Amino acid sequence: MKNTITFKDINKLAIPATIAGIAEPLLSITDTAIVGNIEVEGIESLAAAGIVGSFLSMLIWILGQTRSAISAIISQYVGAGKKEAIKSLPAQAIYLNIGLSILILLSTIFIVDDIFRFLNATGKILEYCISYYSIRVWGFPLTLFTFAVMGIFRGLQNTFYPMLIAIVGAVLNVFLDYIFVYGITGILEPMYLEGAAWASLIAQAVMAIMAFILLLTKTTIRLKPELPLHPELGRLIIMSLNLFVRALALNIALILAVREATALGDKYIGAHTIAINLWLFSAFFIDGYAAAGNIMGGKLLGSKDYDGLFLLAKKIMIYGVLVSLLLMTLGFIFYTPIGTFFSNDIPVLNAFYGIFFIVILGQPINSIAFIFDGLFKGLGEMKYLRNTLLAATFLGFIPALFIGKYFGLELQGIWIAFTLWMFIRGGALVIEFKRKFMPLRTV
Repeated sequence: MKNTITFKDINKLAIPATIAGIAEPLLSITDTAIVGNIEVEGIESLAAAGIVGSFLSMLIWILGQTRSAISAIISQYVGAGKKEAIKSLPAQAIYLNIGLSILILLSTIFIVDDIFRFLNATGKILEYCISYYSIRVWGFPLTLFTFAVMGIFRGLQNTFYPMLIAIVGAVLNVFLDYIFVYGITGILEPMYLEGAAWASLIAQAVMAIMAFILLLTKTTIRLKPELPLHPELGRLIIMSLNLFVRALALNIALILAVREATALGDKYIGAHTIAINLWLFSAFFIDGYAAAGNIMGGKLLGSKDYDGLFLLAKKIMIYGVLVSLLLMTLGFIFYTPIGTFFSNDIPVLNAFYGIFFIVILGQPINSIAFIFDGLFKGLGEMKYLRNTLLAATFLGFIPALFIGKYFGLELQGIWIAFTLWMFIRGGALVIEFKRKFMPLRTV
């Protein structure tokens, strides 16, 4: 019996996945918006939040790849009707991920000053980066644990519980941000940037606790490690390593962009911080359909339904592009208010308005890249994803970035490089999908 792909089926997974996916960028956006409006040294705080946020996102994305690998393997087993055979793998994967995250955390905490100096932070901005990071970094293992659990639920074709976790974390973070950053008269002194860090850390801890409880109460999976090692653990590690290298290449692009923006001056890194947070937010917004492709694609591959797989790719691409066009429309309608929501500093806003149109116009390109990226993860095509990102970064983004710098394009050069980067990524994935899976169709 072949699978039928309907709009309802896709959105049942995509809508909750969208809400869940924006949790982490929403934490950073909340920090950016609230910190950027601090009356005392708001521009320095905004710059520090952007630099630290970019570095933490790099760490989370690099080590969070186990989520995609475990989701792909579980969904393929579900599609093949062998769910019970995979029960011992999640615990082993989670412990591996947490162990790596603690190792990375301990290795960075002692060289934090050097890390942010490398990113061109100096003076007050460097001081704020260190204090902000020293608090937020402890949420790193918590976030990776939460991501791993979300990957397990995705593999089981369930995006509802990850959505609940994300909603609670996002709402709590906004609430605590206002209290800790601005204080409560007569009760709590304003903590400014450090308050934003504590708000994020507490929200991440609550999300991790929720993930732990839901995993134990809503699935048959247990976190007690079992021997022998699951035979799929080797494949999971190889898939994760390919995604690890891919994430390194991805974050080289993001970090180079932050470094170049910081070198231009405080107003530019402030503007870039706003732009990259909006870019990430829209990416995770579109990523809901990528998640549906990831989840359903793995299941369809497991059941060898290649007709359904091709139909799925076609439908989620259309839906994703429609979402991106909606985001474009909203971006142009609220072009000015969006900037003032994040900062009241005129030089920062002028720099931001000079690049925001590039961020908006790139949305359809981004949607295709993100959707096929998610689909390829579900299909277990991690090696091709790795090679595509390496090519896009080293043959596309980096040359374009420094060509833009040579011609004095400043922030516009950085965001033109981002657009080219996404065009190469999306185009390569569409071509490979048609080459590899179109011949397998029966109709």
